[in-house]
Amino acid sequence: MDTPKEKSRLPFVAALIETFGFSPGLASIVALGFMAIGLLAAYWIVRSAPPSRLVLTSGPEGSSFQRWADAYKKALAAHDITLEVRPSGGSLDNLQRLQSPDSAIDIGFVPGGLKTEGDLKHLVSLGSIAYQPLWVFYRSPTPISRLSELAGKRIAIGAVGSGTHALARTLLQANGITGAPSTFVDLDSSAAATGLLEGKLDAVFLMGDSASIQTLRSLVRSPDVQLFNFTQADAYIRRYSYLSRMNLPAGSIDLGKNLPAQNVVLIGPTVELVAREGLNSALSDLLLEVAKEVHGNSSLMQKRGEFPAPLEHEIPLSEDAVRYYKSGKTFFYRTIHNFWLASLLNRILVAVVPLGLVLIPAIRLLPIGYRFRIQLRFFRCYRPLLRLERDSFGPLTRERIQELLKRLDEIETSVDHLKVPASFASQFYELRTHLAFVRQRLTTATLV
Repeated sequence: MDTPKEKSRLPFVAALIETFGFSPGLASIVALGFMAIGLLAAYWIVRSAPPSRLVLTSGPEGSSFQRWADAYKKALAAHDITLEVRPSGGSLDNLQRLQSPDSAIDIGFVPGGLKTEGDLKHLVSLGSIAYQPLWVFYRSPTPISRLSELAGKRIAIGAVGSGTHALARTLLQANGITGAPSTFVDLDSSAAATGLLEGKLDAVFLMGDSASIQTLRSLVRSPDVQLFNFTQADAYIRRYSYLSRMNLPAGSIDLGKNLPAQNVVLIGPTVELVAREGLNSALSDLLLEVAKEVHGNSSLMQKRGEFPAPLEHEIPLSEDAVRYYKSGKTFFYRTIHNFWLASLLNRILVAVVPLGLVLIPAIRLLPIGYRFRIQLRFFRCYRPLLRLERDSFGPLTRERIQELLKRLDEIETSVDHLKVPASFASQFYELRTHLAFVRQRLTTATLV
């Protein structure tokens, strides 16, 4: 007689049926559940991949912001990341672009202390990357020690949209200069420098976000122009917490000509690398590595290794930046030089570890729970069998034996309907052996 052929099933489904005694339907559902979890994990790994293109808002041509942007672009290209650099009018323009949901800007350079009417809650800082000194040049036969001495003068305060414009107004207002008889001129750095050298202006405010190095050097070298020394720097820093004090040593710009001729104290904010909320964490780490490469060396205003730094002002540090400053790059990024391969392995690790922490205990507990459930089925059969055997002790009448055999038939019927997996076959047949033992004892019992 031929045995019926087993239906063709997936090995995992068959294993669930044979090991745990699941019905084919339940085993298929469990298998589909595991497949769904695996597919979701794979989908997350693909969807969470960092983008290969970023958009950065920089500054005017020739500014320090533009020079930094070019350095970032070159460094990111080495990791197959395309950085699109969009020149801007300066710091304020950068902040407004980052605030606008329609600008498609991902990151930008923003000095601390800038204020706009827009909402900052969707922006995060990756930390400060450099000092941004404020340079104030003026025409005067004798040095001045306070900004209030510029009252009544023609002052270029930077182009609208630049950080220079915003900071100059703030500092002049703090010195009581808000307008007439003083004249404020909104000129870009190049036009302002030309106006000062030609005597059309009395003072100019410049910052690296909008002024080129050549413009600053030309003014420092001019014998008719003086660089303002912030003798009240400590007072400004106390009043405006986003400002820092910087020392420009004598001869630091030109040793041969000893320019400047004496130590000069400057003030200014730190520049933060600001991003939209939701920046990919792998790109956040990579940008901070690039910032370390671009800004980590010593310069005229900073020590080696001083930047990037976890300094924040109005815009809070992102969680990824906080993690980076505390522990640096993750294991894969430290050991694998290919950014994309390290990113893939890191995402796989992030997806697999939580699943393992949930699924491995569940898989280990499932057999224990299921084995206990099957044991309960056997116990429900053994309980009446033990009771029946106790009732069979001693001499029995024929009627009593028939009654006990009937009870035994009922127990055996319940055992026949017992569904157990193949892994419990030995216990099942052991139970049937015990049933046969009790039946034999009843049939050979002594009658009274």
